[in-house]
Amino acid sequence: MSPDFLDRYCRLDSPVHRLPAGWKLVAALALVLTVVLLPPAHPLWLGGVAAGLVITAGLSRIPWMFLVRRLLLLEPLVIGVALLALFQPGGGRLFVFLVAKCTLCLLTMVLLANTTPFAELLRVLRGVRVPALLVTTLSLMHRYLFVLADEAQRMRRARLSRTFTARQARSWRTLATVVSQLFIRASERAERIYGAMCARGWR
Repeated sequence: MSPDFLDRYCRLDSPVHRLPAGWKLVAALALVLTVVLLPPAHPLWLGGVAAGLVITAGLSRIPWMFLVRRLLLLEPLVIGVALLALFQPGGGRLFVFLVAKCTLCLLTMVLLANTTPFAELLRVLRGVRVPALLVTTLSLMHRYLFVLADEAQRMRRARLSRTFTARQARSWRTLATVVSQLFIRASERAERIYGAMCARGWR
């Protein structure tokens, strides 16, 4: 697994990358909060937010296709959440509005992650007195995402080497098995890591 598959472009040299990490974190959180609280009566304001994000993405020099692929990867989650709006009066318009808001929030976080190294974000959180336990938990989560991704890749290669048919039903059953096994292995690894940390005095 590539060590930068989460934040591949976080160390580019651009005007956005050179900004202090604290400023970028505050700006991103403020923008997300503004978008979330924006009422449906003002949908045109989302256009202004989108324009600002597009300008920021251009200044950051992150490849556009990378940003599009990341958004498409996460868009099913956005649509799944927004589908709940279809059960409300005027659900169609509300659905589109929620999809737009969630997509802008995702783009904000993708830009933040790919213009600021994660270690710098953790330093900012420690500097503003975020509880040490939360910062440590975030650090461990980030570190072991790579471990789980490696484990998933190994399981995928093993599945492909043993699968000789391309039937869709079999493919979905195999994928469900891989996901369940990955969950079990992740839980077992977490227990082992926690035991090792406690043995070294971590609480």
